[in-house]
Amino acid sequence: MSIEMTTPPTDRPADPVHTTEALRDAYAQARSGTPTLRQRDIAAQLGCSEGEIVAAHVGEPEGGALSALRLQPRWRELFHAFESLGDVMALTRNTSCVHEKTGTYRNVTCTDRRGLVLDRQIDLRLFFSRWTHGFAVNENGSGGPRQSLQFYDAQGQALHKIHARPATDLKAWQGLIEQFRDPQQQAGMQPEPAPPAEVERDDGDIDVAQLREEWAGLRDTHEFFGLLKRHGLTRTQALRLADPRYAIEVERDVLPRMLQDAARDAVPIMVFVGNPGIIQIHSGAVRKIVPMGPWINVLDPDFNLHLRQDHVARAWVVRKPTRDGIVTSLELFDAAGQTIAMLFGERRPGIPEIEPWKNLMDHVAKEKALCAA
Repeated sequence: MSIEMTTPPTDRPADPVHTTEALRDAYAQARSGTPTLRQRDIAAQLGCSEGEIVAAHVGEPEGGALSALRLQPRWRELFHAFESLGDVMALTRNTSCVHEKTGTYRNVTCTDRRGLVLDRQIDLRLFFSRWTHGFAVNENGSGGPRQSLQFYDAQGQALHKIHARPATDLKAWQGLIEQFRDPQQQAGMQPEPAPPAEVERDDGDIDVAQLREEWAGLRDTHEFFGLLKRHGLTRTQALRLADPRYAIEVERDVLPRMLQDAARDAVPIMVFVGNPGIIQIHSGAVRKIVPMGPWINVLDPDFNLHLRQDHVARAWVVRKPTRDGIVTSLELFDAAGQTIAMLFGERRPGIPEIEPWKNLMDHVAKEKALCAA
C-alpha cells in the first residue's frame, strides 16, 4: 500500500500554526493521537503546507517521530548522484493522485532548469525552476523507521520524494546526505504566495478555425504545448473547442473500467502524473486494480497508483496527429481544470500507436456516444 495514500486537505482547515516550535508541538500531538497519520494529513489539519511541517523539524534528534536535515539546492548534481543509491521508490503526487515507481535513477540528463531521467523504471521530466527546498527526512511511525529525500516548491508543496527500500545502498545514502548537506540548518520555512491561477479566455476571443487547422497539422505530441501557448488556451478549453475528431468528452468514472480492461487484456500503457515541478511516468502493463472507497489503485510490485476518482470532474479521449500516426490519450482533470493524470498506450518515438490501446480508446469513446444516444 502507498506510503502517501492520504486524505486530501479539508475545505476548512484549522487555524494556521505559525511558529516552528508550535508546528513541532502540534505535529507530535497529532501523531500521538493517531500514529498512522502522514505528514500531509497533519499539515491539512493544521492549515499549513507539508513543507512547513518538515522544515520545522530541521535539527530535531533522529530518534524522534520526525527529523530533517536541509540539503543544498544543487538539483542537477543531486539527480546525477541518485544512481549510487541503487533500488529506491520514487514518488510524485498532486492533490488527487499518487504515482510510485521502484527502481534506480539511471540515464540522467540535467541543465540548471530542466532534467530527464530516462529509464524504464524511473522515468521523469524535471522543471527545476519550481524546486526550492530539499530535505533528508527520518520518520519513526507505526510502520517502523523510514528514510526519505523530500523536495518542495516555494509554497511548501511536495514535488518529489525518494524513499529508501530494503535493497537501497544505505552507505551511499548517508554519503549523499553528507555531500549535499546545507551548511545552514535553520529550522522553519516561510512559504511564498502561490503563483496566480491561469485565467481562461473567453471562447469568443479564440480563433477556433485556426486552432483546429493547426491541431490537424501536428507532427509530434510535444508540439501540443506550443499550440496552447500560441492561442492562449488552457488545456481543457482547447479540448472543448477542438474538432470532435480529436477530442471527445467521456464519462468521468471511465478510469476504473479502463484500467480493468487494460489489465485483463495485458495492454501495455503509459501513466503520466505530475505537478508544476515534475512529471513521473510508468510504462508497461498493469495487473492488480483495486478500488478502495473513493480511490482507484494499481497495486503492482514495482508500480503503485492511487487516484481519487471522486476528484475527476472531466475526462477526455484526445487524439493528436503525429509523423507516426494518431496518438491517443485519456486525460483526467479536476474541477479547477488541473490535470490529474494522462494515460497513453505504451510507445516510443518512431513507432505507431499499438492497436490494443487504440481499440480500448475507441471502445471508451463509443461507450460515451451510446450513453448520449
